[in-house]
Order: sequence, then structure tokens, then C-alpha cells
Amino acid sequence: MARIIPSIPMNLFRRGAYFFALTFPLLGSSANSEVFNYKSNIEKDFFSSNSFELANSKNNSSKKNSEDALVLISEVVINGLENHPDRSRLEYAAYDAMEIRPGSRVSRLELKRDLNSIYATGWFSSLEIEPIDSPLGVQLLVNVQPNPVFTEIEISPENPLITNEIIQEIFKADFGKTLNLNVLKLRMNKLKAWYSDKGYSLARLSGPNRITPNGVVQLKVQEGTIEKVEVVFLDEEGNSVRENGKPVRGKTKRWVIDRELKSKNGFAFNRNVLEEDIKRLYGLSLFSDIKVTLKPIAEEPGKINILLGITEQRTGSLTGGLGYSGAQGFFGSAGLQEKNLLGRSWSTDLNLTYGQYGTLISFSLSDPWIKGDKFRTAFRTSIFISRDVPQEFRSSTGGNILGVSDYYPAPGSSPSATVYDIDFNHGGGVGGSFSSVAAAEAATNNISWFDYEGDSIILQRTGGNFSFSRPLNGGDPFKKSAWSMLVGMDLQQVRPIDFSSQGRPYGALSTNYSTNNTASNSDVICIAFNCAKENTLVGVRGAVSYSKLNNPRNPTAGHFASLGTSQYFSVGENSPTFNRTKASYSHFIPVNWIKFHKGCKPKKGEKRDCSQTLAFQVKGGTIVGDLPPYEAFCLGGSKSIRGWSSCDLGVARSFGEASAEYRVPLWRMVSGNLFVDAGSSFDSQKNVPGNPGKLLSKAGSGFSVGSGLSFNTPVGPLRIEAASKDLSGDWRYNVGFGWKF
Repeated sequence: MARIIPSIPMNLFRRGAYFFALTFPLLGSSANSEVFNYKSNIEKDFFSSNSFELANSKNNSSKKNSEDALVLISEVVINGLENHPDRSRLEYAAYDAMEIRPGSRVSRLELKRDLNSIYATGWFSSLEIEPIDSPLGVQLLVNVQPNPVFTEIEISPENPLITNEIIQEIFKADFGKTLNLNVLKLRMNKLKAWYSDKGYSLARLSGPNRITPNGVVQLKVQEGTIEKVEVVFLDEEGNSVRENGKPVRGKTKRWVIDRELKSKNGFAFNRNVLEEDIKRLYGLSLFSDIKVTLKPIAEEPGKINILLGITEQRTGSLTGGLGYSGAQGFFGSAGLQEKNLLGRSWSTDLNLTYGQYGTLISFSLSDPWIKGDKFRTAFRTSIFISRDVPQEFRSSTGGNILGVSDYYPAPGSSPSATVYDIDFNHGGGVGGSFSSVAAAEAATNNISWFDYEGDSIILQRTGGNFSFSRPLNGGDPFKKSAWSMLVGMDLQQVRPIDFSSQGRPYGALSTNYSTNNTASNSDVICIAFNCAKENTLVGVRGAVSYSKLNNPRNPTAGHFASLGTSQYFSVGENSPTFNRTKASYSHFIPVNWIKFHKGCKPKKGEKRDCSQTLAFQVKGGTIVGDLPPYEAFCLGGSKSIRGWSSCDLGVARSFGEASAEYRVPLWRMVSGNLFVDAGSSFDSQKNVPGNPGKLLSKAGSGFSVGSGLSFNTPVGPLRIEAASKDLSGDWRYNVGFGWKF
């Protein structure tokens, strides 16, 4: 028996009385002897004892209401903790919770209040107050039964969403100690907070349902389950039924919608998951509006139906426009697109582009996610026919390589130093001259696609390709993976021709031979592989990329790396075998140096919105094997070394480039940039058959510095830049969509 004697000062341990009601059941009622029954006894004839009557007679009081009757307390004894490991702490907790002290006069109401205060400490499973008469007054025996030592937490039903590791982490400070119901309630709040933070907004936690003498606490969780996901198509006014009484029918297949949903029948409802599902559905660009309704099932508490009201948008479009690029010059385009062919989310594109240096007719079809594929594999295929002036045979300062149909030994030339007459106009004899457009058109009945001075070389390509690509997600289609890969195949026939479709297997530099039409054998190059009138290219390609960019269109932080290779195989005499490999790496560092834009200097409580960054890129590539000169790497242009026009710096078998750029927002939708580019062919121009780079006096290496402005548009930044060539004062101006990298 623990005895608290009258000599202890009444306020020595007092910290205030705690009086509140617990909002969850302490214990479930059970006949099992292992379950503690919380009880009290202050009605044990306490106020009918002799001490009560004595106190009344001494005070000459005759109170009718026993609630207000007072009795002198001589001692307060805490009993039941004699062998408990936490004896001193629990005794202190019980005594500190009481207002009653030895020597005080108390009423039954005050006893009830102190009893509730002891309960409110959370340490005890049962209480009983027993009065004993003594010569000095009434001795109070407070018989307590402490909670068991906390050993384990059990949550039903089995296998809840919250892992055992998280549960152990929440309760680890309490195991091996006397269970405190107040602390238990705080830990339960942490469990609830975990469910809420993870998006399980329908989860409900209750208990404890049972506490065993061994210290096992049993809780129950209702996590909220999706019974069914329903899809209803709506018209533009939001109606699911048309005026004729028939339901609105959607074009999109139901499985196209279902595969984008991670919220499935029988799964626990998660608000965050549903939000991501809706974002993915909008990302298909098939729907203009999606309404979400949660419908509880009355007869099955904890279960809901999700109703998606979907309004489809028009997915067919007719496109057209005008533009300019360094490789194509000024061009116009027209196209017919459909983004939901057969309701399967297939995209098709029929496109015609007619430009200053080329024309393209193409048809493509892509499936963003092959039906039933768990890796989210995409498929794309296209067929095309194009005619373009290859930039490898052009130069803005060094002249152009013109097409030659044939060349002949010049009359009177010595065998040791043979000089050849070259035929530019298909004359079939010696001493021909440059053909004019009019002369060539008169000689043929073909319709000209182009109208150039002289006999410019044109490559006509006819062929197709297909590819499969997917993120490396390990079979989880919803996993965001930084890695992705692509494999595919290309097949095309390439013919070097002139504007009137006549074959031009050879080429010669126009500035050297415009007067006498003669050249040495080394000065006439083959346009195609093997000097053939037609090449067949058959190859397989593969690529892998890694992206940790914070924004794919306008990155300010993170990095991106890619590696791609194409292996071409010979299928005949005029079909080359070669490998083309290219790699690049970009890195972005966010900075906040210049604060013109208001998003770079947010006020207190505002979110920073400053797309200011230092950007770096290195890239390189090499070609091994039978290289057709038109497949060589080009250096120079708006996506390369910006101080040079497209392909004006070099025509290389191998190359390397590096760029550094500072981008800063200036005002509203306008940003500025400063940059420096450098590149080199590593002296590999001479390893390109015919060495067109040398014939056109291309430097092969150089650098440029410049600056520009960009305007943010829905399709990406519109760039206007000026760059200096080797700081020589020779400036070039670029216009294009999207950043260089």
C-alpha cells in the first residue's frame, strides 16, 4: 500500500485538474476475462458513514442535499501499484490529477470530479475509491488498476494500406511502456494523418476495440473502397440524354478510358490518384470536359461508385501555315489530322509541305499505347515521298555543287593529266554548257517541282519507317520513369536528280567550271553511294534517353541525356552498309541573378515563378562504314552553331558541339538569352566521300556568340536570335520555335 501522509504540502505536485470525456470507446464489453472493465465506486455508503455524520454534527449543519455535504479527509492512499515498474510515475499522475488533499473537506461532487480527472490521465483501466473511518477523519483508499504494458498494435482487417513499418515507426516510442490512452489517441491521429496525406480521404479509423492483458491494442480501419467506375458521355451542354430521349453516345472506346485510370473496381479510393487519372484523360486531347461525382452506396458503408461525365471534343482538324527554316527556307504547309481514329486514340496526319528548298508529302499513323500492353508501348509508322536540296552540297559563301549527268575526256588532254568535260545539260557530248531552266523544261515534258538557277542537286526520297517506344517502367504503366527506349526500322530509296527529274549521279562545283566546263577527275564527286543513280537504304535504329527535366518545353532545372544509333545493311550493289551513332547531354541550373520579371521577386506568401537558368549542352556523333555523302553530319544552323547558316560550318563524318546559354524572363511573356556555341568536325570532312566540305570551303570548326529574345506561345517559345561568326563581325539571324536544347 502506498500512503500519502498529511504532512505533504497540498500544492507540492499540483498542476491543475484535467476533466474531459474521451471521444472513443475505451474498451468493448465482453465476457472474456482478459478484457478490462473500467469501473468506479464512490457510492459505497461513503456519505452515510460515521465520519460523515460526525462531521455534520460537529459543524452543526443539517444539509438535505448530500452532494453538498462535506467530510474531513485525513489521508489519501493510492493502492494497487506496489509491484508495478512505473509505480512512482503512475502514483504521481493519480495524485496530481486530484484536487483533494489530506486535511481538506470535500463533497461527493468533488470526489466524482477527481475520479474523472484520474480517468482522464489515461493510465488506468479501473478505479475504486474506498473510505475508511479514522480518529482524524476519513481515509481515502484509491484502488487503481493500471493499463498493461504496451507490446503490440493490431489493425483489422488484415493487410491494410498502411505498412507495418510505418505503424512501428509511429508507435516505437510507446512499446514496452505502460499504455496511456491519451497517447494512444495521439498516435491514432497520426495514423489518420497518414491516410489523409496519402490521399485516402474516405478512410476511417476507430477503436481501440480491445486491449488484452498482454498489451495488444486492436484498432479497426475502414479505408473506403471503389465499388464501380461508371462512364457517361455528355453533350456540350452537359446533358447525358439528347432531346429525342436517346443517351449521348461517345466515339471513344471504353477501354481507352479505362486504361488511363489507376482508380479501379475494388481498389481503395485515393483522391490524389483520381486527380492524376483525370490529368491523364485530359492529356489524351480527346475530351473538353470531365465531371467527377462520388456516389456512396447506402447499403454498404465505406463503398462508393465513381461517375465520370465526359464531354468529347472534336478531334479532326485541317491545318495550314507559312514558315521559315534554315534548311528549307520559306515554306508553306497544309495538313489533315485526326487524333481519335476509330475511337482508339490513334493519331493520323496527312501532310504536304512545299518550300524554297524542298517538298514533302507524308502520311503517318501513331498509337500512343498499344492495346493490352502493360509497358505502355507506343507505335508509329509513316510513308513519305520528298524532294529536297541537300544542305551538304550548298554553301552561302563558297558556291554550290551542281548536278552532272556525265563527264568525258576533253579532246587533246594528256593521259597523265586527263581533263574532263562535264555535261550539265544532258547533251550527251563534249563541251556542253550550263542548262537554263527554260532549256531543260523544253527538253523534257516533266513538271518541275522547283525552279532554281543552274542544275541544283535534288534528293528524291521515297520510303517509310516504323518504331516502337516505351518508358522503362518495369511493367507499371502509371510509373513515371526517367528512362525510355525506342527501336525501329527505316526503308527508303534515294535518287539524285535535278529540278526536271533527270538523274544526276555526279556533282561539280559551279564556281570553278561555269566558264569552260572542264575539270580534273578528282574535282567531280559522286552524289550517291557508288556513283549510282539510286541508293537503297535499309536500317534498324535504336535509342535510349534519360530525362530529369522539371519542364520538357521550358526547362530550368534537371538534366537530359540521349544515345541513338542506326545500323544500315546492304541489300544490293548500290545499298551501303554503315553505322550512324549520336549522343547528347543537357544540364540546367536554376539561378536568380536578374530580377526584372515580377515572378523573380515574389512578395511574402507568393510563389516564385522565375524561369531563369544556366543551360549547358554537349553532343557528338560518328559514322562508320560506307557513307553516302548526303548522310554526313552537318555543322551550323539554328540547332547547331548559330553563327553559321545550316550546314555552312562543316560536312563531317564525326563531330562534336558544345553550347552554354543564360536564359532570363524579362517582362510578361518575353524572355532573353545570351549564348556561346562551339563545334568541330575533328578534321573528318576529308573522310566524307568526295569531300564536299573542302570543295565548298567549309571551315570545319568554329564558334559563335550571340543573344536573342523569345516569346512564350502555347506551342513553345518563339525565338529571334542574332549570332556572330567567330567574332568576325559577320552576323546571322535565326527565327524558330523552341529552344536550341
